[in-house]
Amino acid sequence: MKKFFSVFLLFTITTVTAQIKTSVRYPNNRTTSFDSNWRFLKDSIANGEGVAINDSKWKKVDLPHDWSIDDLPNQSEGSIVGPFDKSSPGLTQTGFTRGGTGWYRKKFRIQSWLKDKHVVIHFDGVYMNSDVWLNGHHLGNHPYGYTPFYYDLTPFLKAGNQENTLAVRVRNEGQNSRWYSGSGIYRHVWLNITGPVAIAPWGIYITTPKVSMGKASVNIQAMINNAGPVRRQIQVVTTFLSPEGKVVGNTRSNLIIDPAVSKKTEETILISNPSVWSVERPSLYKAVTQINEGNNVLDRIETIFGIRSLSFSPENGLLLNGKHVLLKGGCIHHDNGPLGSVTIDRAEERKIELLKNNGFNAVRLTHNPPSTQLLNACDRMGMLVIDEAYDMWEKPKTPNDYHQFFKEWWQRDLQNMILRDRNHPSVIIWSIGNELPEVLDTAGVRIVKQLVNEVHRLDPTRPTTEAVCKCWDSANKDKHWSMTIPTFALLDVSGYNYLWREYEKDHKEFPYRIIVGTETLPQEALENWKVAEKNRYVLGDFVWTAMDYLGEAGLGNAYYDTKQSYKSNSWPWYNAWCGDIDLIGQKKPQSYYRDVVWSKRPIAMAVHEPMPDGMIENISPWGWPQEQQSWTWPGVEGKSLKVRVFSRAPMVRLKLNGKVVGEQAITDTSITAVFNVAYHPGTLEAVNVENGKETAAFVLKTAGTAKRIRLIADHRRIKASKNDLSYVTVEVVDENNQVVPNSEVLIHFSVEGSGELAAVGNANPTDVASFHQKERKTFNGRCLAILRPNGKAGVITLKATAKELTGTQIVVTTH
Repeated sequence: MKKFFSVFLLFTITTVTAQIKTSVRYPNNRTTSFDSNWRFLKDSIANGEGVAINDSKWKKVDLPHDWSIDDLPNQSEGSIVGPFDKSSPGLTQTGFTRGGTGWYRKKFRIQSWLKDKHVVIHFDGVYMNSDVWLNGHHLGNHPYGYTPFYYDLTPFLKAGNQENTLAVRVRNEGQNSRWYSGSGIYRHVWLNITGPVAIAPWGIYITTPKVSMGKASVNIQAMINNAGPVRRQIQVVTTFLSPEGKVVGNTRSNLIIDPAVSKKTEETILISNPSVWSVERPSLYKAVTQINEGNNVLDRIETIFGIRSLSFSPENGLLLNGKHVLLKGGCIHHDNGPLGSVTIDRAEERKIELLKNNGFNAVRLTHNPPSTQLLNACDRMGMLVIDEAYDMWEKPKTPNDYHQFFKEWWQRDLQNMILRDRNHPSVIIWSIGNELPEVLDTAGVRIVKQLVNEVHRLDPTRPTTEAVCKCWDSANKDKHWSMTIPTFALLDVSGYNYLWREYEKDHKEFPYRIIVGTETLPQEALENWKVAEKNRYVLGDFVWTAMDYLGEAGLGNAYYDTKQSYKSNSWPWYNAWCGDIDLIGQKKPQSYYRDVVWSKRPIAMAVHEPMPDGMIENISPWGWPQEQQSWTWPGVEGKSLKVRVFSRAPMVRLKLNGKVVGEQAITDTSITAVFNVAYHPGTLEAVNVENGKETAAFVLKTAGTAKRIRLIADHRRIKASKNDLSYVTVEVVDENNQVVPNSEVLIHFSVEGSGELAAVGNANPTDVASFHQKERKTFNGRCLAILRPNGKAGVITLKATAKELTGTQIVVTTH
């Protein structure tokens, strides 16, 4: 059987604008934010939905909100510190944080002339098991914490000067996650306000049957609802605008729609000389779709989209707009480090920005659907996406996880994910799950078939995959790899976790398989990249992980012992420590190695910290040796340090204070040269030698004594919106403005003006501390302060001080 998967797509995104407070007005844009002015109580009270309940003493919050990242009550050194509790139900899996039950309430009024409008509330994600009431009426329950959902408020809404009460109960109970999930309404909420005749939620779907540099054939489908009592004769019009804002085409459909009926329109046009969406140039168009009845506009949506083609085959791999692309991928979880799981737009954007700047062109969103804002960022920046649905099916991975709800909810959750996300140009593959134990039995084959068929029904334009690993669980560890054959036969792309050694052998037996390394190890970056470069049927790989994340504490640890051993971590470890990028956005040693693997830089170097006498280093499979890009090791002068140089050159030369201390050839099968160098302060320089000449170099210099604090903001001018942020990196530097990498000092912060200190943090995976107090220790000479506007234009002034260091301040302007 030969597998070939080719699609040509034009993608759409719906954006949220406008903000409201306590009075809802019908905006020109049908969508209005519902994030502000909520009340919150972390308690499992009964009847929290009651209209008469006095919630005036509940905490005031704006959404998105994650209560698990907040400081816990009853702080106790060594057991309850900041949001961390040594006895939490999830322990290392959830990073020693707590869930529980929480209630949200919001009171609001709508104008009387809106009484005939239809009002739908959208939740982009609530973790987890939420129930929603309006004015005491139960609207529904939604168990899964990562899929979007919506309710029609219209039947129970009070118009005019009457007060409405919306209540949401969230239950994050027991052990239900293998990583930090966060708790609460952690993504955005908004209202769609329309007439009875309107475009259905996620009702726009656009594909392109043919794409070339000369023209693109564009097919647009629109699902229209008539919730009114009478038949309507309408026209559906879509106007397409180029990235420059010029009209490049339009479609028109005449439709007669009966009451209580939904109907689909479908039209095709040609766009000449399209600017295609690509990794290097992610061009985005705009479509304006509206429903007209005579001279009246009944509904209107503006949609951002991009034009591109995709093709998958074992002969050619992945072709994007006809060009071969190897996936330089990384897996990422959904949290935003010190912010917890709060989905602030800029936080989602910065995550993708950091990865793109560090050479990644693809992310696997593990192991759940992402926020709308993250996909929007991927669209804008040209980041390819594997969009993943589940971490478990019918069998549990933790006692209280989604397996309880899978049989009843899988179809609705999969539908909500795909209908919401299928119009993003960045999404190239749907993943139906990760490391499912059912894969090895007939139940698993049944589930795979159901899921794949449903995905293809909802979106036949993209391939499906599933991340499959060898059996680690005790129940299946003796089962043979060949038992995965029925599962792979149902998938369009075969996802292999940590199995690059199987690729070529499996290809001989199954030449039609298209393979992707859905999870790979940092220390095997070169091997995974070489096998993908060599074989077109391998699409690339996704390292576990691209960024550090909360939970799975110490997964990537390394430690010293007198013997070779494996030690699982416990308190005070709270983050996974396996990312290329650390929790505050800085490069880790493995990221420099990957730069050379991907030919992003010609040479890099790392120095191992002094090894304790009589000890050996034990490194987790997901870990990395305890080395740094540092030549500052006071107290070990004269002691030999291990220096690794990474290079694609045939030879490297190492110099200390201008003198050559070593020279090594690098074999074709490696990019690493290892030296042992007696430590003396000064300058350590690694140099490529090509054709007898020194070319590129990588230099490390010894830092001096810590003198002052330096503040570097990623953006000095930001929007006044609470959805924007300024990330301020705090560095301890010497008299020459060089970061002092061994400096660990407590930095004190103060903030004045039109904003707040949203969070502080450092990269230390064992430094359990509050993310919300106005102080933080540096780690490797750095920590982070995140500034958030309060909604008003002005300036935010951040001051940083520390004992025996010269303090400083930085001003960020909001507009």
